[in-house]
Amino acid sequence: MLARLNHSESVALRLAALLLPEQQKFFMADPRFIRNFCIVAHIDHGKSTLADRLLELTGALSKREMAEQVLDSMDLERERGITIKAHAVRLLYNAHDGNTYQLNLIDTPGHVDFSYEVSRSLSACEGALLVVDASQGVEAQTLANAQLAMHNKLEIIPVINKIDLPGADVEMAKRQMETALALDPRDALLISAKQGTGVPEVLEAVVKRIPPPKGSAEAPLRALIFDSWYDSYRGVIVLARVVEGALRVGTTIRLWSNQQVYTVEDLGVLTPKPLHVDELRAGEVGLIVANIKRVADTRIGDTITDHLRPASEPLPGFEEIKPMVFAGLYPVEASAYENLRDALEKLRLNDSSFFYEPETSTALGFGFRCGFLGLLHKEIIQERLEREFNLDLITTAPSVRYRVTTKTGEELPVETPSKFPSAGDIAKIEEPVITALIFTQDDYLGGILKLLEEKRGVQKGFEYVSEKRVLLTYDLPLNEIVLDFYDRLKGASRGYASLDYHLSGFWASDLVKVDLLVAGEPVDALSFIAHRDQAYARARGLCERMRKLIPRQLFEVAIQASIGAKIIARENVPPIRKNVLAKCYGGDVTRKRKLLEKQKEGKKRMKRVGRVDIPQDAFLAVLKVTD
Repeated sequence: MLARLNHSESVALRLAALLLPEQQKFFMADPRFIRNFCIVAHIDHGKSTLADRLLELTGALSKREMAEQVLDSMDLERERGITIKAHAVRLLYNAHDGNTYQLNLIDTPGHVDFSYEVSRSLSACEGALLVVDASQGVEAQTLANAQLAMHNKLEIIPVINKIDLPGADVEMAKRQMETALALDPRDALLISAKQGTGVPEVLEAVVKRIPPPKGSAEAPLRALIFDSWYDSYRGVIVLARVVEGALRVGTTIRLWSNQQVYTVEDLGVLTPKPLHVDELRAGEVGLIVANIKRVADTRIGDTITDHLRPASEPLPGFEEIKPMVFAGLYPVEASAYENLRDALEKLRLNDSSFFYEPETSTALGFGFRCGFLGLLHKEIIQERLEREFNLDLITTAPSVRYRVTTKTGEELPVETPSKFPSAGDIAKIEEPVITALIFTQDDYLGGILKLLEEKRGVQKGFEYVSEKRVLLTYDLPLNEIVLDFYDRLKGASRGYASLDYHLSGFWASDLVKVDLLVAGEPVDALSFIAHRDQAYARARGLCERMRKLIPRQLFEVAIQASIGAKIIARENVPPIRKNVLAKCYGGDVTRKRKLLEKQKEGKKRMKRVGRVDIPQDAFLAVLKVTD
């Protein structure tokens, strides 16, 4: 989680209670002068840079305190140039009409993995700045985020960024905005967030074009949770938008989803420094401290209400966050298991969107089965575990959650091949399906369409959004996305295609579990679930790779792939030949034959009882190249 309050900031929040009364009032605004807005864009279109300029122009931070990507406080965010978690910051802006406005900027994540958080952040706003790169035009996530904003009935202000670049084509961006997003290009603001050109006009547009919040401060309390994190001194700190009513220190609150009751100990706002306030009224965004022990209790999208004067119904749109991608995490050294468990517990404090449970593999030992929102989320968690806790990890190939209906009518969720029932017990198997939006140049259509067909895609839409740009809409099995799809899409389009997707349901498929056997022993960590049409090719490729990776023994090692009892692929690792005839110099040939027969019997016995130790690097190499 980001924008974490460290010890000094936590103390600052308590000390800020000593603010003078006129300073306190400075933070309390008439709802007519409040504007709640967010910035949405495709990755690397300048969202965080624009947020930096807005902070600078409103005087939230001095030049000495400014840094690039102020709201992206994690190293990983700065390195990758992405926003991983939502932030909120309160800005005070003196507009040209002479009034001072309270602007609550909610900076949303930019990656598809966090689309639910984007939707909750959007529902906390009345307007959105939709940023488009002048050199790249409308991309897949631009379209997906624009549709989310329209669904939430937000006032959209189109912004064309990076107009200072030599390759900027403003007219192209305007045309795509009109055809793909159905937005009036005459309303678009032309800016360079890096240089600050046109940014003051963005602030004026926010004040003039985004409506003020509508909720009444006299109504029963309803507040929307859109982020939370754990502070070691204060417990869980909740970031919420008060939609109706008012929240004060000492109020007894209730969380709608789990009916737990807490007392508000402290309230604050981020400017982006934390500052104490006595009250949060309808339309405002702020921090709530209520002695909550677990981040998992404060679910994103949940409603906070007054325990003594509850609202009649919660705010709409709440969903349980469900993991989409599953993978096993194992320590390279078995002795590091306890360290991995402690690290996962600490990481879970600040990220309730992933889960883990203990898992045992005969090949890899003790580890954990983890669920993630998507592939980027998995990479972030794994990298944080390795960096922050100095762990060396083996990650199994990612899988998804299938729905298996048995012949008795029971429905089983299956995330790992080890839980897959035997073929005789299965009546129906369903796999999760996504709807993918792909923007690409028409020059690369051939390779992309071939890839989508190979991945069992079903075409839903094919549309030219400009002379050269095509929008493809496809239904695809999620299992085909989690392995190598994104890399191959970028390869087929020379980096020009962009992808966004959302889960759209399940469909029935002919799926099978493929087991890998080494010397007759199944290796559970290398089993996988695949469509029957693709199982043979994948099994053959896996056996060929294992033949190169498993060291030769004194006996022949058979590497086999099977579906149930049927062997569908086989490779042999030839034995190391010991020359038992080296000591025979001449003499009768029967003596040589006797020695060879004895060796042959020994090898048969060794093959029967011998065990093959698969080296760790074989697992690492195979799991990284499985496709």
